[in-house]
Amino acid sequence: MNNALLVSPIKPLVAIAADRVERYGHQAHTLLHGYVNAVALVSGGLPLALPADEAAIDFASLIAHVDGIVLTGSPSNIAPHHYGKESNPEGSMLDPARDATVLPLVKKLVAAGVPVLGICRGFQEMNVAWGGTLNVAVHERPGAIDHREGDQSRPIKDWYQDSHSIDIIPGGVLAGLCAEQSVLVNSLHHQGVENLGKGLKVEAIAPDGLIEAFSVEGAPSFALALQWHPEMRVEDSDFARAIFEAFGEACRQRSNIRAEACKASR
Repeated sequence: MNNALLVSPIKPLVAIAADRVERYGHQAHTLLHGYVNAVALVSGGLPLALPADEAAIDFASLIAHVDGIVLTGSPSNIAPHHYGKESNPEGSMLDPARDATVLPLVKKLVAAGVPVLGICRGFQEMNVAWGGTLNVAVHERPGAIDHREGDQSRPIKDWYQDSHSIDIIPGGVLAGLCAEQSVLVNSLHHQGVENLGKGLKVEAIAPDGLIEAFSVEGAPSFALALQWHPEMRVEDSDFARAIFEAFGEACRQRSNIRAEACKASR
């Protein structure tokens, strides 16, 4: 038997942004399993944690070795000074180590052709990186629907059930992944886009006018940001699966390009 037939295709390497937290008095890096599961089972990638430590990340090495980046959701918020504001709501959690790692990195990743999928905090990070601003309490806007997760004593699975509809803008990235113009999504956020960053294109809007998704105009590869959480619905939502499948395909394309470049250099 040809041993080459027994070798599985090499999976694309997908870095997943971690949070900086404290565990038993130690600094630690954490990410939720939903992202690992979606990348591994739906995108077909090999998930790796990207630590929230700017000093540990060498950009040239990162783009030389990874095929995609997922910017995850998080209980923490971006420090408001990054988008020209002074204060965050009392009691809100910050993660300055993640801010310092992701915010300077994401535009360079997109420009280098690394596929990027931003989710919730990652969506907000991408907006801020492109010069946009955030509203720190979107539920307080006149006419707003409540985008928060609701009763936290509910089972975790219930947090991620559909909460409101979104209208998908025709002709965009999301429109190519969904046959319907209006779909239901979950909602677990207090903050959201106030002013959209320059060079970002709106992909979907909530019924109260809040931007729910955008892409990066002119990006050389997949560059999409979502305010909701598709990673927790890949087992029962065709739309969620389609998002991670499209991201995975972009990662495979980059992996193939890197492999061919490596062969050519030998």
